[in-house]
Amino acid sequence: MGFDLHSKTVGIVGTGQIGAVLARILRGFGCRVLACDPSPHPDCLDLGVSYVDLAELLAESDIVTLQCPLTPQTHHLIDDRAVARMKTGAMLVNTSRGAVIDTRSVIRGLKSGRIGSLGLDVYEEEGELFFEDLSNQIIPDDVFARLLTFPNVLITGHQGFFTIEALTGIAETTIGNITAFERDGRAIHPVPDPAG
Repeated sequence: MGFDLHSKTVGIVGTGQIGAVLARILRGFGCRVLACDPSPHPDCLDLGVSYVDLAELLAESDIVTLQCPLTPQTHHLIDDRAVARMKTGAMLVNTSRGAVIDTRSVIRGLKSGRIGSLGLDVYEEEGELFFEDLSNQIIPDDVFARLLTFPNVLITGHQGFFTIEALTGIAETTIGNITAFERDGRAIHPVPDPAG
């Protein structure tokens, strides 16, 4: 049995473009929205989203959703210490990057009941699992196989984006970048250089 979103406290970790849109949707459902991000988004502030530190967000949220990038600071952000700070029975959703959570810590949280439900669109070791049909094969990843045994875990395997509109947008952006590069020698949406 599920629960209504109305009146729930939802903590968003990462309020970039996606996190800000999520905040607007959640406010529309009547949720209290908390956020943790080193750069508060103006749209979130306009919506009345309260920015707090991660410890407070974890302690007060009925639902914690991860929208942050994977950086050295966010690698295994959700570990044993973070799980221990969560409200008992909270829902955890990760649509950012798999390595933002320490999967073994989350499994311990599921077993103890600290995490009441888990939704994953990403997984730290997903490369060998998410991009082909493995229905008739033994899964070699014991940690992933353990996750699949929980009735309160939903894994969508990078399917959260899988819509006609999203795929059309990706194709249009790709074609636009190729056309611009051919014409001007520069892409419309260049990938930032990690070296700075």
